[in-house]
Amino acid sequence: MKAIKKINNNVVICVDDNKKELIAFGKGIGFPAVPYEITDLSLISMTFYKMDRSYYRLLEEIPEEIFEVSALIVKKAQRTLDCNLNPNLLPGLADHINFALTRLKKFKKMKMLFSYDIEQLYPQETELARYAVKMIQKKLFVKLPDSEITNIAMHFVNAQEENTMASSHRSTDEIIQEITKEIESDFEVMIDRNGFNYNRFVMHLRYYMKRIEEKKQFIDDNSVLFKAVKEESPKIYECAKRIASMIDERLGAQSTEDEILYLMIHIGRILKNNIAV
Repeated sequence: MKAIKKINNNVVICVDDNKKELIAFGKGIGFPAVPYEITDLSLISMTFYKMDRSYYRLLEEIPEEIFEVSALIVKKAQRTLDCNLNPNLLPGLADHINFALTRLKKFKKMKMLFSYDIEQLYPQETELARYAVKMIQKKLFVKLPDSEITNIAMHFVNAQEENTMASSHRSTDEIIQEITKEIESDFEVMIDRNGFNYNRFVMHLRYYMKRIEEKKQFIDDNSVLFKAVKEESPKIYECAKRIASMIDERLGAQSTEDEILYLMIHIGRILKNNIAV
């Protein structure tokens, strides 16, 4: 197996003997200069195949310790859930945990709600999420609120459904294109549709619309964070509100405040990091 690119000291991008690309974990395997042959495969503790290349930059941005604990959690999910999990679960979960820790530091007194509906609908995924929260506390010395059990459980749910979902309906793709043009028009930018942040936004929109159709919208009581983001970025708020109204009109629904909050966060990320030059 050949290491071809370093992510951090313990994670590298590799090519196996069949020329297939993968992400490999192992203590110290990122220290040698790349490319190099990993002759002692016992050094590798975990491997992940078929991860979307657009996520590679995120792997470099996320703190090493968060990325590694996320990999342990995903490995546990792979052993527990009787199905194939989407390979992009790892970067998506690491990104969420990183955001959750940042949010916790900034809004220490914010209260969010644990969803008993999610626990009833997805008991196995909820139990895995409890394991994840305990692992984060053990490895990172941070106690996340119970609401994160709900959020992390949904990552496991989505990682399973993503593999069984048929190609997106044309109407969904049309709405996403309209939304993209709305953002470009509002902020007079050209969005890089191949960038990671845009792809993350598209995935969020797909599940946002899926949640609306299944009447499982986010209701986390993030009112403190919602108010702070709204006051900090009023133009992004107005754009997110228009997008939510556009989706509501097409799907005959009423988006929650929490859904609008997550739209604002994603729009902010796109504007900051994912604009085509």
